[in-house]
Amino acid sequence: MAGTPPTQTRSLGGEWSGALRTRYGRGIVTTASRRWFGGRDESRRADAQAAKDAAAAAFYELDSAQRDLRISIETIAAADGSPAGRQASEGFAALGQRIDQVSHVYIEAVDAHDLDRVDLEASAASRAREELTRARDELVRVKAELDRFAQGLQPLLDKAETQLARVAPARERAKAALLAASDALDAVRAKGMRADDLAARLAALAPELTKLNEGAGRHGVQETVQRADRILRDAEGVRAEAERLPERAAEIDRRLVSLRTRAQALRNRADRVDPVLSELRRRFSAACWQDLQHVPDQAVRDVAQAEERLGEASRARAEQRWADVAVLIDAVREALEATDEAVSAAQDRLTRLEAVARNPQEEVDRTRFAIRDAQRLAMAGRSVPDPRHARPLDESVARVERALAGLEGRHPDYWAFLLEMQDVREAVNRVVQGIRAERGHG
Repeated sequence: MAGTPPTQTRSLGGEWSGALRTRYGRGIVTTASRRWFGGRDESRRADAQAAKDAAAAAFYELDSAQRDLRISIETIAAADGSPAGRQASEGFAALGQRIDQVSHVYIEAVDAHDLDRVDLEASAASRAREELTRARDELVRVKAELDRFAQGLQPLLDKAETQLARVAPARERAKAALLAASDALDAVRAKGMRADDLAARLAALAPELTKLNEGAGRHGVQETVQRADRILRDAEGVRAEAERLPERAAEIDRRLVSLRTRAQALRNRADRVDPVLSELRRRFSAACWQDLQHVPDQAVRDVAQAEERLGEASRARAEQRWADVAVLIDAVREALEATDEAVSAAQDRLTRLEAVARNPQEEVDRTRFAIRDAQRLAMAGRSVPDPRHARPLDESVARVERALAGLEGRHPDYWAFLLEMQDVREAVNRVVQGIRAERGHG
């Protein structure tokens, strides 16, 4: 039998509800439409809302944990360039993709269900609760993975934080050194010194200071600390030189005066070389003095050149070109030393030749003593000398005899004799050094 049309009835609360009457066999079944005010249906809406709140809390906790871990990863990346540090960054990136996936599922579940809608059906509330619960479970699961990952990073993080702790003090020391250098420059400039080279060196540190201020997050801990150390070292160098500049200027003035005095003294000594050469020519063969004939003229030229450079050094000093002054002073000093040796060589030659002419045996005895001493060393602990040692020592004895024989005649070459004796002693000394080296290693 066909069912009757729906009828409207009023509930105790005044709401309208519809009822559909149908016949099934001999009985009559009546089904009422669901209402969302009280009862089991309201409980489903509340369950769905509770699932939504729980999912939101899980989402917030995961997001907070991810942000905290990102800071840790950035700390490790700044301080640790090792494979372990790179693996940490890669692992965090992979976890980030997983977090994005579960977050997307959560957001879609929230957007798909409006739990505040008046006509929300019970089945929709149940689906919302199920989807939000699954989303929450996934969020909680990934949060646990994130926590385990963070726990595994703790040794790397501790090491990175220890290294990062070095950055701030190093940066402050570098900045303090720059300030001290700047103050030192201002102080010497107030005394009338330009110190342009020091100012240029200090200005060259500005780009490095900019990078230092950008921090370890951009340039890494090691590079940042090393940069701070370089700035500190260079700035301290500028400061120290600036503080020494007045004393350095005074010292340069004293050295210029001393070099002028020395140059004048050498000029006077060079004038006395000619009489020494005349004595050598008169008393000894040409082989004893001919290599010294150029000394007087060369000494005059060298002294004149040194005095010219002294003038350049004085002008550089007046212009406060300190580096140029130092170079010129060193060049003058070396030139005067060479000239001094050349001028002294003539008088030294005459003195040595006079001594050997009076008694050549003294030079021979000196050389033979060196040979005998070497022979005793060669025979120490041996019954037969080593040919490697005996041969050059025997040759040295023969050389002494030949050199002594060469002094016979009317005009002996005493200078060649002196050079030969010196060369023999040097050869003997080489043998002695060889023996000692061998026995020292044995």
